[in-house]
Amino acid sequence: MGKKIKKEVEPPPKDVFDPLTIESKNAATVVLMLNSPEEEILAKACEAIYRFALKGEENKATLLELGAVEPLTKLLTHEDKIVRRNATMIFGILASNNEVKKLLRELDVMSSVIAQLAPEEEVVIHEFASLCLANMSAEYSSKAQIFAQGGLEPLIRLLSSPDPDVKKNSIECIYNLAQDFQCRTTLQELNAIPPILDLLKSEFPVIQLLALKTLGVVTNDKEARAMLRDNQGLDHLIKILETKELNDLHVEALSVIANCLEDMDTMVLIQQMGGLKKLLSFAENSTIPEIQKNAAKAITKAAYDPENRKLFHEQEVEKCLVTLLGSENDGTKIAASQAISAMCENSGSKDFFNTQGIPQLIQLLKSDNEELREAAALALANLTTCNPANARATAEADGIGPLISALSSKRDGAVANAATVLTNMATQEPLRGSVQGHELPRALLAPLRSADAVVQSRAALAVAATACDVGARAELRAAGALEPLVDLLRSRNDEVRRHASWAVTVCASDELMATDLCRLGALDILEEINLSVSRKNKYSEAAYNKLLNNNLSLKYSQTGYLSSSNIITDGFYDYGRINPGTKLLPLKELSFQEPSDLRAILLINSKSSDVSPPSSTEDKPSDTTYGRSISSSSSLRRSSKEKTTTGFVSPTEEKSEPTSGRNTVFGKSAVKEKGLRKGRGKKEEEKVKEEEEVALAPKITGEGVPEKEWYPPPDSQFSLYVYEVTKAILPLTNIKEQIVALAKYVAEKMGGPIAKDKLQEFSWELHISELKFQLKSNVVPIGQIKKGIFYHRALLFKALADRIGVGCSLVRGEYGRAWNEVKLMDKSRKGTIGCLPPPDTYIVDLMFHPGDLLRLRSREADLYRFL
Repeated sequence: MGKKIKKEVEPPPKDVFDPLTIESKNAATVVLMLNSPEEEILAKACEAIYRFALKGEENKATLLELGAVEPLTKLLTHEDKIVRRNATMIFGILASNNEVKKLLRELDVMSSVIAQLAPEEEVVIHEFASLCLANMSAEYSSKAQIFAQGGLEPLIRLLSSPDPDVKKNSIECIYNLAQDFQCRTTLQELNAIPPILDLLKSEFPVIQLLALKTLGVVTNDKEARAMLRDNQGLDHLIKILETKELNDLHVEALSVIANCLEDMDTMVLIQQMGGLKKLLSFAENSTIPEIQKNAAKAITKAAYDPENRKLFHEQEVEKCLVTLLGSENDGTKIAASQAISAMCENSGSKDFFNTQGIPQLIQLLKSDNEELREAAALALANLTTCNPANARATAEADGIGPLISALSSKRDGAVANAATVLTNMATQEPLRGSVQGHELPRALLAPLRSADAVVQSRAALAVAATACDVGARAELRAAGALEPLVDLLRSRNDEVRRHASWAVTVCASDELMATDLCRLGALDILEEINLSVSRKNKYSEAAYNKLLNNNLSLKYSQTGYLSSSNIITDGFYDYGRINPGTKLLPLKELSFQEPSDLRAILLINSKSSDVSPPSSTEDKPSDTTYGRSISSSSSLRRSSKEKTTTGFVSPTEEKSEPTSGRNTVFGKSAVKEKGLRKGRGKKEEEKVKEEEEVALAPKITGEGVPEKEWYPPPDSQFSLYVYEVTKAILPLTNIKEQIVALAKYVAEKMGGPIAKDKLQEFSWELHISELKFQLKSNVVPIGQIKKGIFYHRALLFKALADRIGVGCSLVRGEYGRAWNEVKLMDKSRKGTIGCLPPPDTYIVDLMFHPGDLLRLRSREADLYRFL
């Protein structure tokens, strides 16, 4: 045999790299391998990174810091299937990290991830791609990207996948996307309801739960509810409720049913299937608070429809809700209270809760849970609105105290609702006293100062309802509630302004309250509001007029009209017409002005100018001579120039006379005047006056003596007029005779009758100028005027008529005209059967033929007004 020859091994080609096996224990090294062009290395690197990321959040953050995300995004579109699968798996895990989510949004990889949902891809890729989208869809901006890239359609398709993980991830992502209205609309267009309903048959509870949650969101839209009904979705829901083993799904199933109950057709269908009874049974008998709460919420949603309320009432839902009020769970009690609020729209339900619901709700007002107090207050507010019986039941159940306490709640809703209940109670006079007896004005201070418009509005309404008598208004004033009430008039909210104006109208019924309101600026604010076309309302106009009735000087200057109920008292002055928005200066300030060529300011004042109040009823007389009036008023003006206070305040001001009753309406000064003239002669009177003047001077001008209160100039002549009219005209028994006699009296004191053709020759202007010069002031007491025309005579007639109870109005015309209107019965006219004819209105002639009565809208009346 020959010798064997050993074959030599050929060396590898010089241009080929020898295989190298590397075992790396550093994540950074593996991340670098993601840039390798070799598919096998990429696949193994991705597999290692996947296992590393599974171990926890810290590893995900480490991979982010090492820059693994950007190269991985490129691998999502790699040609090799294994590399693409492994990269997708990594993103399914990494996307749960918030920082990774943020970077993925910036890198705009949604289209690449959605592409992995294609039908031809492996189930594993579907699983982790859908997991990535589910994690990303938890944030709004990512939802927008998924929707914009068309991610909904493949996700809906995957709901039919055989793999449960794919189903779970897909329905979770759809649930997150369905929070957006636009996505819900697209779900309906893509017919997503049937595949979602199929998931309710899944053997995995988590999939069933996510499907119910998705249906709970989607069925907020009416079209989706119709699709659910058409696809027998209600059958699935009822079966879930009937299956005790599925009690972990009952809460979400009830949420879906609650949405469906908003549709009348669905409501009827559920009733036909026995669903309503099952719903009420769940609410009443279940031991799980969440189920009871959701059942009550379902009733609440459905009860907003009138027909649904009727059906619920027939099913005696009220008994179920009262039972839920006794639950130990606050959430259940809140839901039951809200359901009662909704059912209150049904009158039968309101009547039922009168005895069985109101006491329990009042107990809930005492809870420490603010949300529960708010819900109970809302229920009571709805129960007592337009229902006096329930308002009485609330008071009888000792509800006033808890309601007053609720006004200090931290939740605006509780405060507003409590104020509404108290308002509803206060509208009934028997209950109003009970409400007022709990120091309500002080409790309303905080709500009136609230920043919430609803609370402000309800609090102002409560003030208007409770301040209906003198005592309540006095408490409001003492509590300091007027200032925040006036502040509400400045609100930009229409309802707040309206209710605040109403409250001001009620409060202004008292002269003292009206004075305080004007001092706080209410009159100026209301005037500004009424000048605005968009802000004014009937209540603001009523409040303004109410305040004006307590400031007749301003009312006459602005409106040019005083009705027979506007009684002129001492201190009234006629400044003349002023434009809206123009401020009327106080009498004191006007008195200090030097005489000018402006129109004379006419003053009504029958009081004396004593600087201190009288110590007894036997007051000094106010019948001063013409010269006395001048010197007295001049000295008063000189002594008052250093004072800083403004306005007319008189410590000796008597109470206002009644506005009706002919035998009681006349000034005290007339009585004083009568006693004076019986006991003294004229010379003795002048002597006493001189002594008073001498004694008065040091009191006012002496050094070291405190400044005394300012008084308007006295008018002894007007006091004399009041005395004479009271003595001669008041005893007349016929009202027409009184009017005629008073008209002649006024004309006589103002220069007598004037012929129409001689009117231009009547030199009254010179006479008024002389008075202004003598008095050194533009303010002229009406009694000093001996030559007066239309507006002088009309004012004097009105002032004297008010003193003797003769009803008449004062109307300002154009070009210095003014007249008085009176109402008289015409006995020659016949009314309807059983009724007297309405009185006719006449203008009283005080100029041409004093005492003539000219029927309103007649040629003679028009001629008198405009001549």
